[in-house]
Amino acid sequence: MKTIVYSQTGPSSVLRLEDRPLPEPGAGEVRVRVVVSGVNPTDWKSRSGATGALPAAEATPNQDGAGIVDAVGPGVDDLAVGDRVWTCMAAQGRPTGTAQECTVLPRERVTPLPDGVSFDVGASLGVPAVTAHRALTVAEDGPRRLAPGALDGRTVLVAGGAGAVGHAAIQLARWAGATVIATVSGPEKARLATAAGAHHVVNYREPDPAPAIRAIAPDGVDLVVEVALGQNLALDQAVIRPRASIASYADDGGGEARLDVRANMVLNTRLQFILMYTMGEQALRAAAEDVTAALRDGALPVGEEHGLPLHRFTLAETAAAHDAVEGGVVGKVLIDVAAPGSVPA
Repeated sequence: MKTIVYSQTGPSSVLRLEDRPLPEPGAGEVRVRVVVSGVNPTDWKSRSGATGALPAAEATPNQDGAGIVDAVGPGVDDLAVGDRVWTCMAAQGRPTGTAQECTVLPRERVTPLPDGVSFDVGASLGVPAVTAHRALTVAEDGPRRLAPGALDGRTVLVAGGAGAVGHAAIQLARWAGATVIATVSGPEKARLATAAGAHHVVNYREPDPAPAIRAIAPDGVDLVVEVALGQNLALDQAVIRPRASIASYADDGGGEARLDVRANMVLNTRLQFILMYTMGEQALRAAAEDVTAALRDGALPVGEEHGLPLHRFTLAETAAAHDAVEGGVVGKVLIDVAAPGSVPA
């Protein structure tokens, strides 16, 4: 099979296209024939060495993907050959990422993909959708699971609504019944956030965006899904209600935030940091189940018309795909692993 591998961390040039033997699944494992691989910032950061050493002498990148089960190991009785699936954390602590024609994964890292949901959607889930789910379910007064109506009466502020996690957060929050406000940096990203389903969009580069948000939510925002805490904390504090939660999942724009202790004491603010790799199996299972339910309801479409432009690369172009994500391309970067027309939609 064809696979992308790297034997040392560094720039995208360390990635190589190689032939390797087809791996066999062991007990509790599933072999997935990858159709589409999704690329996230965590993928290039892992490849660069920013998040630690290689998990093996040779590793394949990319956490997310979608494809078809073509072999199961002993003890796997709830998936069968031919099942369509999406993957999450394929490369976490393992050399088994999705930038290859076949990958062997633990059963718990593979989730059925509902009929009618494209492999493009499946490969766009994983890191963004699971992170968004966690961010929407950590509020002290909020639900621990998402479903239609779970966020009725709540106002959710999504910072960076044109990003992949922001896009998923908008879609999941709206599916669950929230009023969604997204902040963006300009008109084009406003268009994307609106297409994703945001009810209101505010340009955070305007001189003072807080009054615009307060005009929409005069009693304050219930939950903030935050991509740039260091830059946005003052704005978040100006628009949240008492007992609100700020869920921070990234350090865009800087890794430090200055906290006004007294102001947050008065508000009883909950500040929740999120990293999916350490959030625990229970939260991961809940996210997989709820995201799949949202998929069945058609709540997580992708593409330009749905607020998440797709940028496509071939498997041989994986290095360029990593460079595109590292360069901050707006939208979702996908790698077509299987040849077009070689698998059913």
